[in-house]
Amino acid sequence: MENNDKEMTYSSAVSELEKIVREMQSDSCSIDNLSALTSRSLQLLKFCKAKLQTTDEELKKILAELEA
Repeated sequence: MENNDKEMTYSSAVSELEKIVREMQSDSCSIDNLSALTSRSLQLLKFCKAKLQTTDEELKKILAELEA
């Protein structure tokens, strides 16, 4: 795990995902490491999805206040 999830930002999660993709696409990626990389990718994707949903909800609330 590259970052402590409590301190992770959306940008750092995306950066780590990009690094994992590059590693998975490289010839040096071992089959033994593939499961761990896939698992970490899933964690990062879930984090990003939750962050996007939270941000979307916050923006909708702010825009609703402007319309009131």
